[in-house]
Amino acid sequence: MTAMPARVLSLTQPTADSLHLGNYLGALRQWVALQDDYETFYGVADLHALTVEVEPQQLTERTLRSAAQFVAAGVDPVRSPVFAQSHVGEHAQLAWVLSCLTGFGQASRMTQFKDKSARVGADKANVGLFTYPILMAADILLYQAERVPVGEDQRQHLELTRDLAQRFNHRFGEVFTVPEPHIVSSVGKIMDLQDPTSKMSKTSSSPNGIIELLDEPKANIKKFRSAVTDSDTVIAYDEENKPGVSNLLNLLSVFTGRSVEQLVTDFEGKMYGHLKVAVADAAMEVIAPFRQRTLELMEERTELEALLLAGAERARAVAAKTLADVYDAVGLVRPAGAAGTAR
Repeated sequence: MTAMPARVLSLTQPTADSLHLGNYLGALRQWVALQDDYETFYGVADLHALTVEVEPQQLTERTLRSAAQFVAAGVDPVRSPVFAQSHVGEHAQLAWVLSCLTGFGQASRMTQFKDKSARVGADKANVGLFTYPILMAADILLYQAERVPVGEDQRQHLELTRDLAQRFNHRFGEVFTVPEPHIVSSVGKIMDLQDPTSKMSKTSSSPNGIIELLDEPKANIKKFRSAVTDSDTVIAYDEENKPGVSNLLNLLSVFTGRSVEQLVTDFEGKMYGHLKVAVADAAMEVIAPFRQRTLELMEERTELEALLLAGAERARAVAAKTLADVYDAVGLVRPAGAAGTAR
């Protein structure tokens, strides 16, 4: 018999009107490649988005935009179910069970909660922000995912997920797959174009330092061409002394497939302006069709909603089996007709 491919799950929050270049290169493009070797599930974590104040219409729009951008980047909804987290009720149901296995002290040690609650103020931080890592654990464990692509900022949450899976299995019997972090090929940090010592970020980058994938092409070309470099004239890779030039070389390497060393040779004797134009041209070859396809999908709203519905049905087929096994294990009465054994 042919072995089943390992299952990979990844979700992203709909917290912005557009993904930025760091999101695309560091995560979304990797999702597309994973489809060739794994059984993949990709979701829009709209429940997680409720941990901060958001306008209802904005959340709806951003959820659809996120799904559209997945598909525009190359996620194939036939191979990889694309769904909204809120469309699969088992996420919230499993999160409650796992909450009852999580110690208050353990949850209190999650560094992201400390950071985010410090930003909004302890009095304004909601309980959802506190229990966010437990819902994230439910997201993963529902699908019996063997591997989870995670960035460094999510590694602690994955460790909590692994701990809860092992604790549940030890107490109630083997129900959950204990997931491993999936280390994707690194593209290096994508730095702010105006402050190349800082990572490109939706929350901290200036408007001219971040490349929003759905912005007008002319606006993004202008940002590339006005990227901060230095007062020198030599194109060389030196992250400490030439962070702006190094960032541009990294970007051009990612988009062209040429090594940084090759690019340094190519640009020997040329000016920074030549490098900026080359980066802008190479980036727009990818970004322009991505943007066009996303906007087309957003115009086909009914089709996009149907895609999410179909993805949720396929996701629920897996999630419901896991939840039925959890109900059996902890002594809850299984819903009529629910079938267990998720794999």
